[in-house]
Amino acid sequence: MLETENTLLLVIDIQGNLYLSMNNREALLLNLTRMIQGAGIFGLPVIVTEQTPDKLGPTIPEIAGLFESFDPVAKSAFSCCSDGGFMKRLDSLGRKQVLLTGIESHICVYQTALDLLRRGYEVQVVEDCVSSRTPENRRIGIEKTIAAGALRSSVEMALFELVRVGEGDRFRRMVRLVK
Repeated sequence: MLETENTLLLVIDIQGNLYLSMNNREALLLNLTRMIQGAGIFGLPVIVTEQTPDKLGPTIPEIAGLFESFDPVAKSAFSCCSDGGFMKRLDSLGRKQVLLTGIESHICVYQTALDLLRRGYEVQVVEDCVSSRTPENRRIGIEKTIAAGALRSSVEMALFELVRVGEGDRFRRMVRLVK
């Protein structure tokens, strides 16, 4: 079960031309927006990465604009865990549950999940917040990630798991977000 004091959100490579080539990108953007805003309701730290931003461009404004202070981790390795800056930021948070979102599910999301699992993290793939250029690669990426030990989740599932009770301010704010 997700615990607010032990969970973080990881948003991988929602950038310029890469984002524009994603299958079903409008739904991806809607769900990522809800997930990021939901993380804000629960006070979860969020790490955003950018794959070679000098070549692929920055995080799209629709995502970057959701943060008061936006400081993405630039990387060149497909796995976020292969980047020293990412690992330093991750380790500084002291959290062991990772809600995993981003693109592409069969490359950076998959390789990051495997490395996180090897390091003892609980990884939950937020399936409605991951994509690839083709539906087949998205599906294969998710299947291999789950087979490796990650758990399946969705925006609503994760947010209801974090809130736990059907009352209070956080519950009301979260329900407005997902409805």
